[in-house]
Parts: sequence; structure tokens; C-alpha cells
Amino acid sequence: MALRIEDYGLIGDLHTAALVGRDGSIDWLCLPRFDAGACFAALVGDEQAGFWRLAPAAGGLCTRRRYRGDSLILETEWDTPEGSVRVTDTMPPRGQAADVVRVVEGLSGRVPMRTALRLRFDYGRIVPWVRHLDGQLAAVAGPDAVWLRTPVQLHGEDFTSYGEFSVAAGERVPFVLTYRPSHEPTPQAVDPDKALADTEAFWTSWMRGFQYKGRWDEVVRRSLIVLKALTYAPTGGIVAAATTSLPEQWGGPRNWDYRYCWLRDATFALQALLGTGFVAEAKAWREWLLRAAAGDPADLQIMYGIDGTRRLPEYKLDWLPGYEGATPVRIGNAASGQFQLDVWGEVLDGLHEARSAGLAVEEDAWDLQRALLDYLEGHWADPDNGLWEVRGDRRHFVHSKVMAWAGVDRAVQAIERFGLDGPVDRWRATRDAIHAEVCERGFDADRNTFTQFYGSHGLDSALLLIPRVGFLPWDDPRVAGTVDAVQRELCHNGFLLRYQPQADGNVDGLPGTEGAFITCTFWLAEALFGIGRQQQAQELFERLVNLRNDLGLLSEEYDPATGRQLGNTPQAFSHVGLVNAARHLFSSPPSSER
Repeated sequence: MALRIEDYGLIGDLHTAALVGRDGSIDWLCLPRFDAGACFAALVGDEQAGFWRLAPAAGGLCTRRRYRGDSLILETEWDTPEGSVRVTDTMPPRGQAADVVRVVEGLSGRVPMRTALRLRFDYGRIVPWVRHLDGQLAAVAGPDAVWLRTPVQLHGEDFTSYGEFSVAAGERVPFVLTYRPSHEPTPQAVDPDKALADTEAFWTSWMRGFQYKGRWDEVVRRSLIVLKALTYAPTGGIVAAATTSLPEQWGGPRNWDYRYCWLRDATFALQALLGTGFVAEAKAWREWLLRAAAGDPADLQIMYGIDGTRRLPEYKLDWLPGYEGATPVRIGNAASGQFQLDVWGEVLDGLHEARSAGLAVEEDAWDLQRALLDYLEGHWADPDNGLWEVRGDRRHFVHSKVMAWAGVDRAVQAIERFGLDGPVDRWRATRDAIHAEVCERGFDADRNTFTQFYGSHGLDSALLLIPRVGFLPWDDPRVAGTVDAVQRELCHNGFLLRYQPQADGNVDGLPGTEGAFITCTFWLAEALFGIGRQQQAQELFERLVNLRNDLGLLSEEYDPATGRQLGNTPQAFSHVGLVNAARHLFSSPPSSER
């Protein structure tokens, strides 16, 4: 059985990422990129699905672990009766091939060690052909090939490669696993010490751009490193998470593939990156956004592949039992074909955010935005699936309408503030019409709150974003009423649900429930701060910070009943929520973003 979600650390090379457990086992790794098939999939299966353990022979969880400074170099240490030992794990910046470097270092005494490597390509389904060639282990199956170089003698048993050795104080034993397509030549050997030095230098250099000044400095730094680690360097796209199908409910069916790029994440990510000094990353994300959104505005999707791929067919891996029995394990994401009205507004808002920050404006980018606006003008009144990708009936979701308003508002601002051309009077009229309809049909005067959709009884945590996007000012009594209602009806043991799945006759069309949504609770902290409840907001932020694991990682959700993280991990949306909340609570006054 896999470890708790919070027992995993992250290493990565800006093309893909691996999860390393407290027991020294890599239980998840997709090669050669985030959305490729996993060669280690024990995380959502069992050890038969592939893993690579490197730990004391006696086994057990580590005594302590940490990242080396501001990097993704993971140092895991065990204190044993025989002595102490450290395993240092990293994935150096991508060169000719993808490398996983693991170095065992004796700290005291002499510690017996054991490694077990079980490669299983295609999410645990394919057993490779394994041979010893030129002093290294070579594993090949179809298009995939992996080489392992180490001075440790390895032997095969039960289609697994094992090695036993011991390490004394001051001794170092390296392991380097390299992936390359099977039709290409054997990759050149990687010097493990140089790889560690290059990795540390890369992250140290990158963090020199960090400009946040305020409380929780170290916490914000680590979240930004996670966000960078989830970036696909060739395109600038940021995946929602490194994993698929970690459940939102223990044993339940709410298991989704998050190894893709969501358009709505763009605005929040741009705010986090631009607000902390990382302009180059923000520009790369904007460029990815422009490429992905190009084409017929009617064909705009809510998510794309890391290279802009549009087709993300969803299917189930029936041979995997799922994380702690939560099935199915899904690959692809059928929600990519949903109509979610807010995405048009999110794209326009994100590009406005970039323009406001001084990123160069290209004529083609404005042409694209005008095309998106033409579509938005003709479809803002249509029902949609909403930002939470409900698989029930389409509704007139209030958040979707608010973001449609925001998209048109940003177009008006582009003309008024930046001198771009367009039918501003018509856009002003559309903006006013949307605003009037939302206030009339989406607000429950008896309860003094906006609702999840027109006429609904249920609420939605996304309603907390109404003042943040400038739809209403923070001091509007309807804002305070909505914050109070959301906190009262959606808080579960101090943390916020996205919505009540069973409200209004099972609005999302799915069985079961889910945990508290971490980024939504960060939104609540910002909303409380915005309406003048600073102490309450800061206390909530501190509780959220304490949900991070010992390495500073957050998944998508949290289960207060068990005190465990839930959902795919590490989750970009959660870390972006942390960064933006810290910026607003501790380094800037409460105000609308625009």
C-alpha cells in the first residue's frame, strides 16, 4: 500500500516529476514528461505497478528529511542501530535525457542498505526486457528505455532488480537512472556529484529573482519553487498537479487526471509570479496561454495538454486498484470538452493582468482578445458547467457570469487605460447588462448572499472572488453578506468546501462527497481580510500553512476528520492560493486586484 499523500516529497526537472516517500521509495514517475505513461505507478496501485526503493535494509520510515536550501534536492536521513545514513535525491535540469540521481552517504557507523528497482512501463502494465550491458542495467520495452548506473552489484528476482551493500561514515554510493527513447543511442553517463551541483546552482540562481517582502517568507519561497517545478520548460505551461487519480474522497470515484494545464489557473498563476518578481515565468505562461487559446473562439477549451494539445480523451486503467482502493484510475480528462463560460473571462483577465504588469503587448494578442470578446458577447447568457466542472446539468452559475463580466470589463479597460481600439460603448453596455442580471437573478436578498447559480439554495466558494475581480467593492454589504453565508454554510471543521455536492438535488451529478478545498480556504482568508477582519484572516492563513507536510507541500484538498491531505499532489492551485493570500494579507492593503 502507498504511503499517506503527505508522506511524499517532490523532485523534478521541469519536464516531469517524481514522488519520493518517507520510506525511500519513488512510487510515481512519468517519463519523459508529466503526461507520459508512468514507469513507477505504485502510488495508484501496489508494488507490482513499479517503484524504486533505496533505504536501510531494515526498512522503515526516515528519521528526518528536508530540501537543501531553495532547491528541489531532497535529503532523507535514517538513524539506525548501526549508524546514520542519508539518501540525496534529485532530477538535474534536463540535458540530453531525463535523469534521476540518488546518492547514498554514510553519516556515522556502517549501515546495511538495500535497493529494489521494479520498472513497469505504461502505468505498471508492461514488464521490460532487462539486461546487464557494459556495466549498467538496461531495461527496454517498445518505445521506452531506461539505464541504471551504479557500482552496486545488482541481481534479478521476481522481475525486480535488487542490490545489497553497506555504507560507512564518509562513503558515498551513487545511482543514476536515465530515460531515453529506445531507438536512440545509449545516453552519456552523468556524473552524480556534478548533477547535484548543477541542480543546486540552477535553483539558487532562479530564486535570486524572488521579490516578496513580508511575513511567511520561507513558506512563500517554497510554494513558488513548487510552482516552478510544475512548469513544463519547453512551453511554459504549468500542470495542475504531478499526479492522476489521487482521490477527493477516501475510496470514492472522484479521481481525476491533473497533469494538464487549466486556462483558469493562468490568471491566479500570473498574479503569483508577477507579484513575486518572476516576470520571465509569467511571460512564458502568457505565451503558452496565447498559443493554446488561438483559433476559433468557439473552440476554446478549459484545459489543454502541456504542449497545447486539445484532445485529452479520458479512459480508465482497470488493472490498477487505485490509491487506497479508490477507483477508477483515470488517464485524460473528459472535462476538457465541457462548456465553462468563466474560461473566456479568465483568459481575458489573465492577459489584462500581464498587460497591466508591463509585459509587451503584441497586436496579435489583442486581435485574439477581440475574437474572444465577440464570442463572449454572444454567449454570456448561456448556461454552462461552471468552474468546478460539474457533470450534471448546465446551469446559470453566478461565478461564470461574474467572470464573463470581468472579461468584458478588461476589454473596456484596455481601451480606457491602454489606448487600444474597439467598440467601447457596446462593451460598456454588455458589461452593464451582465452586472444587472447577476445582481437581480444571482442574489438572494432574504439571505443577503449571492448563490451558486440563479435560483439555487446552495452556495459556492467561488463567490468569494466577486470583489477580488472588481465586480463589487469590498465595502458593499452584499460582499460581507456573501462572505458570512459562505463561511457559515461551507466551512467544515474550519476549512472550506467548494460547494455542497448534494445541494439543489446533487448539482454535480456525481456520487459521494469530497474534502475541504485548500485554495478556496485561502480565498476565504483573503475575503475576510478584504472586509476588515484582519486578525481572523491571518489566523486562518496560519492554520492553512500548518496543513503543509514537512517539506512544505500541499495537495488539492484536506480531510479534517482524518487530518490527512486528499487529492492530487502537489497542487499548483493550492500553492498559488498560498502565495496570493500571503501577498494580500501581509504585504499589501486590502483592495480590488484592479
